[in-house]
Formats: sequence, structure tokens, C-alpha cells
Amino acid sequence: MDELIEGYRRFRAQNWDRQRSLFRNLAARGQRPHTMVIACSDSRVDPAILFDAAPGEIFSVRNVANLVPPYGPDSQYHGTSAALEFAVTVLGVDNIVVLGHAQCGGVHALLHEEETRRNFDFVGLWMRLAVPARERAIAAGGDEAAIQRRCEQETVKESLMNLRTFPWIAERVADGRLTLYGAFFGIEEGQLFRLDAKGDFVAVAS
Repeated sequence: MDELIEGYRRFRAQNWDRQRSLFRNLAARGQRPHTMVIACSDSRVDPAILFDAAPGEIFSVRNVANLVPPYGPDSQYHGTSAALEFAVTVLGVDNIVVLGHAQCGGVHALLHEEETRRNFDFVGLWMRLAVPARERAIAAGGDEAAIQRRCEQETVKESLMNLRTFPWIAERVADGRLTLYGAFFGIEEGQLFRLDAKGDFVAVAS
């Protein structure tokens, strides 16, 4: 906590005066983010930092391996789905970006199911959402590193497919009010990749 308090003090000393009016405007008129980002909880992949976004621009939800479950309203707890519902139907975001990344621990857990079953209570069940992504990655072949990387990218595609099962997302995509994007961040090289119309992740020029 002491390190976090020191970070807060740096924020007050270096950034608060510059952003004071922005925060006051956000407090007065509420938030109107243009984009929702669904990202992994990994501490190395912060959407606001990667996209150099100001407060109020991005509505973020983060979970293990940036997964979106399929639409399924029932009596269970649906944190990601609740965030989606609020962002789309209340805030009216224009875009949803699913942001995957390299060296994802959730994907590693998915690819090592027996080990995950021994060591975790919740991770394995959550990652079952991405079993189709794992199957596609393994079917494409390659060594362990190649399969890990491909599976990380396939989880992005899986989440995009699941997004389209939400009726209020599908409706807005169909009439042009909402656009869905896929992206992938390579941590070591600091490279962002964007999913293109052919289903390939293409490097974004810096």
C-alpha cells in the first residue's frame, strides 16, 4: 500500500493540476467513453497506458485471458456480461475492443489442464470458455511456443464471436452503431497487432 500511496502523491504533484478541469467536467457531466476494452487482468497490459487514453475515454473490464462468455442470462454471477450491458445499453459506447496479449497465464492454464486442475479452484472452469480456441490452436500445429501464441490470439476471436451472441450487441453492430475490434499486444517487443478482415493479426505501425 505504501508504494500505491507514493504513486498517488506523484499523481497529485505532477498530473492533478494539469487534469483538474478534466476530472471536474467528468464529475459534473458523467462519463461518455467512446470505447470499451475487454482486456486481461495481467499487470503488464494496461489498456489506458497502451492506448495513451485520458480519463473518461475508455471503459475497461479485465478478467483472466480477456474472455467474454456467450450470452446466457440466468441466476449465476456475470461480471463481464454486466459490464458489457452497462457499457453498451447505458453508456452507448461506439466500439468494443478485445485485447489479448503474449505470455498469458490464463492461456497457459488452458493448455495445461491437468496441472491447472490440481492447483486452482476457479481458473480451470473459467478457461473452459476458451476450449474452442485451444482446439483451433492445437489443430494448426507447431511447437509449444507457437501453440501458446496462436491460442492467445484465438481467445480474442472466441470472445468476438461470443460478443455477437448478445442481442443488444448484435443489433447495434448490424445497424452500424457499434463496431467490434480484435487486438493483440506483444509484451516483450511492445508491438500492437490488429485483427484484420481476413482473420490475421497485423502489426500496427508505430
